[in-house]
Amino acid sequence: MMLEIMIKPYKKVLDTLLTLSLPAALSLLLSGCGRAPSFDIIGSFFPVWMVCIAIAVVLAFVVRYFLLRAKLETEVGPLALFYPSTVILFTSLLWLIFFR
Repeated sequence: MMLEIMIKPYKKVLDTLLTLSLPAALSLLLSGCGRAPSFDIIGSFFPVWMVCIAIAVVLAFVVRYFLLRAKLETEVGPLALFYPSTVILFTSLLWLIFFR
């Protein structure tokens, strides 16, 4: 009750402040997207992270092939965690090696 009495005179100022600060904060957050690296593939621009993920998925299949061939796939633990982690690892490594 006491808090409502203290805030009530400033409610209009707070509403205006929130209304103006939200777009300003969003524009600051989105300004980093202006220089995102991209590839031109047949006239369409694709972000580099999509290319890194696609290559990482292929590399994860290569890892799976070698694990199956060596009969080691049963030794790697939960496969539902191993292969997505492998994709994330390869994606991060590709990004760091080629684009940073």
